Amino acid sequence: MKVLKFGGTSVGSPENMRAVMELIADGEQKLVVLSAMSGTTNALVEISNYLHKKNKDTACVHIGSLEAKYKKVINDLFTSDESKKKGVQIIKSSFETIRSFTSGIFNEVGENTILAQGELISTQLFTEFMHENGHDAKLLPALDFMLIDEDKSADLPQIRKKIQPVIEAAGDATYFITQGFICVNANGDIDNLQRGGSDYTASLIGAAIDSEEIQIWTDIDGFHNNDPRFVENTRKIDQLSFTEAAELAYFGAKILHPQTVLPARVQNIPVRLKNTMNPSDSRTLITEESDGTEIKAVAAKDCIDTTKTRSGRMLMAYGFLKNVFGVFEKYKTPIDMITTSEVAISLTIDNTKYLKEILEEIEVFGNVQVDSEMTIVCIVGDIISEEKGFASKVFNALDGIPIRMISYGGSRFNISVLVPTTHKKVTLQAISDKVLNSNS
Repeated sequence: MKVLKFGGTSVGSPENMRAVMELIADGEQKLVVLSAMSGTTNALVEISNYLHKKNKDTACVHIGSLEAKYKKVINDLFTSDESKKKGVQIIKSSFETIRSFTSGIFNEVGENTILAQGELISTQLFTEFMHENGHDAKLLPALDFMLIDEDKSADLPQIRKKIQPVIEAAGDATYFITQGFICVNANGDIDNLQRGGSDYTASLIGAAIDSEEIQIWTDIDGFHNNDPRFVENTRKIDQLSFTEAAELAYFGAKILHPQTVLPARVQNIPVRLKNTMNPSDSRTLITEESDGTEIKAVAAKDCIDTTKTRSGRMLMAYGFLKNVFGVFEKYKTPIDMITTSEVAISLTIDNTKYLKEILEEIEVFGNVQVDSEMTIVCIVGDIISEEKGFASKVFNALDGIPIRMISYGGSRFNISVLVPTTHKKVTLQAISDKVLNSNS
């Protein structure tokens, strides 16, 4: 059985929902993961922010506005009175849940419950839409099997254990529909896999049921060799290895959630990226094998902060790096890039939630300098095979661009440079012109 994921844009309107239905309804059994309708999660985040600020009147205004939008969706989506009645009940139930948090204390559990309503609504409406059009579809509640542990990491063994009984309980159906993004945490509360998490959901489900293929459907033509928002004349990549795709996703390629690749790779399940606007094209295929040894693509990751810790005590000392890294571990803040010298260590982070606390603790070890608004540019491919002359080609291309950090050798599949975000576009264009599209 294949697992297909459709993002918010793909189900963002009644017309798009119909297109998805026509795309999947070919009689072949499949499991379909849906995101919330486009714009819904942003609206729910805004409502939650007002509730955190105790601005309940404004929150109620936004709740009413979002509910009105969905009432229109029901009228446009369904044709029969019976389906419209069921649609109204679906909307009524979710918005009663949302309004229940406008009184009393509002906390993280409440916020996560509100954020879950987008996926709960979209999947229920889509399943009823399938029924109205005569298709054998069953809804699988993701909250019955999508679990994360105390570290908020997906618990794949438990997901594998829980999902099969849920599928069996749903009965023999041609199409199974479930929610992306949402899950249950170790405390038994509703939680989520963070933005873009529907991709991750699809990969986890695919791994849990040993799917033959995982398909991620978006409104983008697969991976490109550069970011088409900033660079002209990019080209689509037909095939990537799991490692190459993971590097690109982690370092900024927006088409795929960074954690999507791992579950598929563990079970060696192909991942195919497809475009709902052009379904006949196979787009990018991700497997264990790469289709060549050349440099494949470049991606950029914004909103990077750099900390440089300089200390004379580091000279010829052991334990210094351990102490610095221990602070980041304490605050569960991942590090992207690292460079060291005899008296200093520089590293980058993209999660600044605990930056103030981190800085207070590492200042004990020496003088700390922080630079913000930085971008990591990552060049991906089978670099080892092109090792001779590769570095000079890259750095010649970047001549005149202020490079703050370089990471090379940590992986055979990437070389990364840190530049001010103001130089992001020119950096991407230079790599495109002089590395990716160079004939020399």
